[in-house]
Amino acid sequence: MTSPQAHSTYEHEFARSVEDPEGFWREAAQDIGWVRPPQRILDDTRAPFYRWFADGELNVSWNALDRHVEAGRGSQDAIIFDSAMTGQRRRISYSELLDEVSRFADVLRRHGAARGHRVIIYMPMIPEAVVAMLACARIGAVHSVIFGGFAAPELAARIDDARPNLVITASGGIEPSGPIAYLPILRRALSLASNGKQGTVQAVIVKERAEVPGNAIGLDSVAGEGWLDWNSEIAQSQPAAPVAVSASDPLYVLYTSGTTGRPKGVVRDSGGYAVALAWSMRNVYGIDAGDVWWTASDVGWVVGHSYIVYGPLIVGATTVLYEGKPVGTPDAAAFWRVIERYRVQALFTAPTAIRAIRRTDPELELLGGIDVSSLEAVFLAGEHLDTETYHWLAEALSVPVVDHWWQTETGWPIVGNPRGLGLLEVKPGSATVPIPGFQVEVVDGRASRCEAGTAGNIVVKLPLPPGALISLWSGEERFKEAYLDAFPGYYSTGDGGMIDEDGYVFILGRTDDVINVAGHRLSTGQLEDTVLTHPSIAEAAVIGVRDSLKGERPCAFVTLKAGLETSDDAALRDQVVDLVRNTIGPVASFKDLFVVPRLPKTRSGKVLRKTLREIANGDGLTVPATLDDSDVLQALQAAVTTNTKAVSR
Repeated sequence: MTSPQAHSTYEHEFARSVEDPEGFWREAAQDIGWVRPPQRILDDTRAPFYRWFADGELNVSWNALDRHVEAGRGSQDAIIFDSAMTGQRRRISYSELLDEVSRFADVLRRHGAARGHRVIIYMPMIPEAVVAMLACARIGAVHSVIFGGFAAPELAARIDDARPNLVITASGGIEPSGPIAYLPILRRALSLASNGKQGTVQAVIVKERAEVPGNAIGLDSVAGEGWLDWNSEIAQSQPAAPVAVSASDPLYVLYTSGTTGRPKGVVRDSGGYAVALAWSMRNVYGIDAGDVWWTASDVGWVVGHSYIVYGPLIVGATTVLYEGKPVGTPDAAAFWRVIERYRVQALFTAPTAIRAIRRTDPELELLGGIDVSSLEAVFLAGEHLDTETYHWLAEALSVPVVDHWWQTETGWPIVGNPRGLGLLEVKPGSATVPIPGFQVEVVDGRASRCEAGTAGNIVVKLPLPPGALISLWSGEERFKEAYLDAFPGYYSTGDGGMIDEDGYVFILGRTDDVINVAGHRLSTGQLEDTVLTHPSIAEAAVIGVRDSLKGERPCAFVTLKAGLETSDDAALRDQVVDLVRNTIGPVASFKDLFVVPRLPKTRSGKVLRKTLREIANGDGLTVPATLDDSDVLQALQAAVTTNTKAVSR
């Protein structure tokens, strides 16, 4: 149960943030070091294109590194690198990281990068990826991190959109299936991109990895420059001083996952983002200087930007950088060993990671003998957290399990349980309450507010708080069309949900994940929650497939827990049908179930429901650039095509 004090603290802070947003964020901005402190907190002269702290100047790299060293904490670990793929482990202090970043900033500067220029970072989960990001911030260059291993056409599209001066890469990444050479992918992307060899790219800097050897150096020239070796360039460098930039200057451009056609580049500013991350680390996550924090994600995604790199370093915490998976590297105890090894105090990961552990080790036998007593909380985000997974993890670890919800576009949580302000009562299935700064509402298609408990479109009243996107790289008009036009005066999240009478927000999924069955609107998230209550099922993805009579009908793809495989899929289907009928009702018209070995997921762990719909409907399959394992598609197509693992009545 929540304490009256925690609830009072939250209500007080939320009220301050919406009644006096300028005063609220002026105070929060004092936690950031400014070259020129902002005098005007909110610039609304070009609404709906708002700017925070626009007349302020700062350097984000200085805030993440120099000020901690200057405060006498240079010997503290800034990054703990742990690679389950190679066995390599490395601790990097704030002083050491500052030296590496400032020297690589000089490398960037010597090869033509300057304030406002773009730099593509195409790297695996290694410390050099973080160094490259912070080095860009140090000289005012705008970085765009693209997940290592992205297909060449997708990489080329992002190069064309960002028009970078430099590309930073590594010889390759390592997956459980083996090494992935990046350089052939990058070479092809540059040949496809109009801004590659004949465009803006002046040089490619390559970090060789011993585990992925290859001809990294001496490749074909790019726009008249050779491919440069990271280590050789660092050896010739001198530390570069931080460059003051405007708070409104872009820090990075991040392309949304799963984009087809022309990519959408989310533009993040420097000042508002730094302020928001400092505030959220302390007040949402309860993490401050000296704490050990682990975000099990990737720097290619927004979670990695905000809570592997910038957030923890800005507040002076120690951040764990992990190259590995929750299972299979080598087993389902990988996460628990990392927590024990580094005395991790809080973990942030995706529900998919926890479901993968649960599927492989449902009784948590591998947790026995591993000391995770340092762990104080687990934060889950990125997709729907089903109640079964929530209860399983909370009971297993005996620590608060905090579901929260946000987006690439917002950069930090919209809805959550603010641990730093005092944890509130948990309602499984709800991401809890709006975070101070976000005025969340639920509206119908005509932008009228829905009553408590009524599902609709989740929107956020403008202006968005600091840290949210300020535009799209392709321009303000596209930004307005994509997010602001649907509900004037609001930011459209594209998600559906409801707010109950206590103000708790329930996310029901993307608005295009609502199934219309004979006129009845059903949430795929609610259906998945029900399917997952079956004791044999580890993961579930429910989609809508075409139905000649009802328009759509729900169809479930499921995986089973280890040791609970069944040859009687018909019996399993009947049991799940009864579960859905008893929980949601016959109106769901649920009757289709596919048992599959794995679900198709992005590298960040999200299930690719569009891909499942294409397979189930027999449409032409488009292999997404974000797919983690292409082999899984063959198994899925075989299951649907041959009907050997499908049962339907």
